[in-house]
Amino acid sequence: MMERAESGQKLYTRMRLWEFPDQYVIEPTDGSCGSSLAVNKADGSMNLIDEVPECSSIRVPKIRIIFGVIGMLKLVAGSYLIVITDRECVGSYLGHPIYKATSLKIFPCDQSVTNSNAEQKKVETEFSGLLNVAERTSGLYFSYDSNLTLSAQRLHDLGDESKLLPLWRQAEPRFLWNNYMLEVLIDNKLDPYLLPVVQGSFQNFQAAIGKEIVDVTLIARRCTRRNGTRMWRRGADSDGYVANFVETEQIVQMNGFTSSFVQVRGSIPFLWEQVVDLTYKPKFEIVRPEEAPRVVERHFLDLRKKYGSVLAVDLVNKHGGEGRLSEKYANAMHRVISDDVRYLHFDFHKICGHVHFERLSILYDQIVDFLEKNVYLLLNEKGEKMKEQTGVVRTNCIDCLDRTNVTQSMIGRRMLEIQLRRIGVFGAEETISSHPNFDESYKICEYFHILHLL
Repeated sequence: MMERAESGQKLYTRMRLWEFPDQYVIEPTDGSCGSSLAVNKADGSMNLIDEVPECSSIRVPKIRIIFGVIGMLKLVAGSYLIVITDRECVGSYLGHPIYKATSLKIFPCDQSVTNSNAEQKKVETEFSGLLNVAERTSGLYFSYDSNLTLSAQRLHDLGDESKLLPLWRQAEPRFLWNNYMLEVLIDNKLDPYLLPVVQGSFQNFQAAIGKEIVDVTLIARRCTRRNGTRMWRRGADSDGYVANFVETEQIVQMNGFTSSFVQVRGSIPFLWEQVVDLTYKPKFEIVRPEEAPRVVERHFLDLRKKYGSVLAVDLVNKHGGEGRLSEKYANAMHRVISDDVRYLHFDFHKICGHVHFERLSILYDQIVDFLEKNVYLLLNEKGEKMKEQTGVVRTNCIDCLDRTNVTQSMIGRRMLEIQLRRIGVFGAEETISSHPNFDESYKICEYFHILHLL
C-alpha cells in the first residue's frame, strides 16, 4: 500500500490531523488528493488509507490543521509523532517561499507503555518529559519547494537526475535537523510527507540602491553532529566533527544575477573541554593531547572535500588558558598546512579590544588574497555559472560567538561590496556605507541573523 506514494510527488503543504482513540490520521487538504496517513497510537506503525474513518457519534475526534510532519521519535517503549502546527513566511530562497516553524506539537504513540515493566515506565516518563524541550526548539526553517540544506552553488551543481529526487534525498545530512526523526517515514516510502528542516537563521530584505532593487539573504545552517549546550559541548570528537559548526551563506540577487558567498565557523578541532563550575572563566582541559594532530587532520580533510581550499582564522587569545589551546591548535596545523589549507592566528582582544572593530581591517588585509582567489558563486540571467567559490574561510574563537560574529560580519560585508561591484551596482570605490538606507537594512539583517545563533 505504501508504494502509492510516488517519489516525484510534491510535499503536502497543509494537512488536517484527526485524533481518534486508536490512531492519528493525517489528511492532505492542499488540493493534492493524496492518500491519508494513519499512525497507530499503540506502536507508531504507519499505513496509507484512502479515506478518513467515519467519526463515532459517541466520541468526536479532535481535529487540527498542521503544516508539516517533522518525523517520529522513538524512546524506550513508545514513539512520538512531531508535527508543525503553525508557520510564518519569512522570505524567499532563490524564488521559493521559506517558512519558519513557529509552533510544534508532539503526539504520543505510547499506549504500549502500559505493558512495560516498572523500570521501562520510569525511564520512558523521564525521557518523554524532555520532549517538551523539543516542542520549544527555536530557529527551525523549511521550504516545500527548495532544499534549504544546500547552498546556492551546491544546488546549481546538482545533476539533472538529483534535481528530480524528493527534497529529503537531495538534502545534506549535516544540516538536516530532523534527519533521525524522518527515518520511519523514509522506511515507509512516504515522500510527500518527508519535510526537510534546518536549524539556524534565515534573514531576507530588499533595498533600493539608486534605481536598482537589491535582494539580500543571510542563511545559517547549524550542523547536527556534535550537538549540545554551548558551555558543555566543546572541541571535536575523534572523527573530527566539531561543536558549534555553522555554515553561513550570503546571497545577493539583482537584475537576474545571483551571487552567493559561504563561510563556516566551528569549535577548535581537537579534543578539549571546559569543566563548568562556579568560577567566572572555567578552566580548559585538553583531552588525549596525543590525538590532536590526527583529529585536526580529519577535520580539515572533510572541509577540503566539501568546500575546497580552507583558510582557518583563529581569534583566541595568545595568553592564559586560551593561549594553551591556540598553541596546541597551531602546532597540530603544521601537519595539514598545504597549498589548500592555511592557518592564521589573529589575537582579536589584543588588537581590537572590545570596541575598536575597525582594526579588523588588519585581518582583512591578511586574507584578501585568499578571498580574491576563491571568490564567490555568480550566475547570470540565464542561470549560467560565471564564477564559482573554490574555498572557504573557517573562523573560530572559544564559543564561536562574539569574536566570530564580528569577524564573519566584516568578511561578509566586504564580500557583498565586491559582489555588488561585479554585478555593476557599485562603482570601484563605492561602499555599503555610501548608502545609508541599504546600510541600515543590512545591519538589521545581520543583527537578527546573529541573534538566532546565540
